[in-house]
Amino acid sequence: MSYVAPAIKDKFETLSIDLKNAILDRNVELYDIHDLINVLEQIVNEGEQEEQKV
Repeated sequence: MSYVAPAIKDKFETLSIDLKNAILDRNVELYDIHDLINVLEQIVNEGEQEEQKV
């Protein structure tokens, strides 16, 4: 189960619903902005890898 710390909840809530769901589906624990950035980078990298396969 994912966790979003109150300290970054405001930043998290600015994301699109699809992006929030993609993050929460990963069962991550986000304590600070760096944790959030790392997960976002992972999602971008995975998206780029998928595009290269097509």
